Amino acid sequence: MSSTLHTYERQANAGKIVVGVADLALTRDPDATIITHALGSCIGVTVYDPVACVGGMLHFMLPTAKSEAQRTPEKALMFGDMGIPLLFRAAYDMGAKKERLIVCAAGGAEILSDDGHFKVGSRNRTILRKLFWKNNVLLSAEDTGGTKSRTMSLHMNDGSVEIRHRGQASLLWPNEE
Repeated sequence: MSSTLHTYERQANAGKIVVGVADLALTRDPDATIITHALGSCIGVTVYDPVACVGGMLHFMLPTAKSEAQRTPEKALMFGDMGIPLLFRAAYDMGAKKERLIVCAAGGAEILSDDGHFKVGSRNRTILRKLFWKNNVLLSAEDTGGTKSRTMSLHMNDGSVEIRHRGQASLLWPNEE
């Protein structure tokens, strides 16, 4: 077991584990809710293994670390190309199996009025899809794109994922359609 990856395991405080920007958390606590706020152009990714009772969330800001200076362990969670593999490896380290994972994503909006020059949300969505395609990972559900900021929660008691926007909550997974 890698001690570096194991450090992402967290205990809930008053039932919640808050994941900040460029942050990652995993838990086995069935009473915990993992939550991240302000997913604008950033993307939140959740993983949940119902058999191992392991769940986790990553909140990344930018698609790729372009320079070696950015590719440091301290900055890894800022970038999708580094943070997403860390999320999966840490979940596997805690007993999750790829074939059982329920994977959800939210965010990747175009919030800033930059005349479309940077398109950070779109680039974040692209790296997410590229990494998942390359590694044969299917999204169970997603709420990405658009222009709205979101709050994302993973409820460990049942693996459900909830999205909040302007105080209105909706269930992302399981999909009730």
